[in-house]
Amino acid sequence: QVRLVESGGGWVQPGGSLRLSCTAPGLTSEDYYAIGWFRQAPGKEREGVSCMGDLSQNRGTAAYADSVKGRFTISRDKAESTAYLQMNNLTPDDTGHYYCSVGLCEGPTPIGNWDQGVVVTVSS
Repeated sequence: QVRLVESGGGWVQPGGSLRLSCTAPGLTSEDYYAIGWFRQAPGKEREGVSCMGDLSQNRGTAAYADSVKGRFTISRDKAESTAYLQMNNLTPDDTGHYYCSVGLCEGPTPIGNWDQGVVVTVSS
């Protein structure tokens, strides 16, 4: 089980921005795992938000759900073993519980270990 440390959730008004971060302190090399986020909103199915492939084979290629393309950006800081999800122009539809996950990518959906996640609330 990979331990993940997540932060950055909170409340924001529509049109605002938040940045989520996810650190995997137990992983010694970023090269061999993908990392991303999925979200779960009340009454909705789980949705893969974004996933960035491992650096060794996929050169960190990023994928995004259609619902967030152009608004969200995933990035990785290799030195800190941390990934970030910059979320701009947020809408109430982005409200939900966001979970960071490490392992593999299936398109924008990360498949693998995940932890307690953070809550994002977008409302006026």
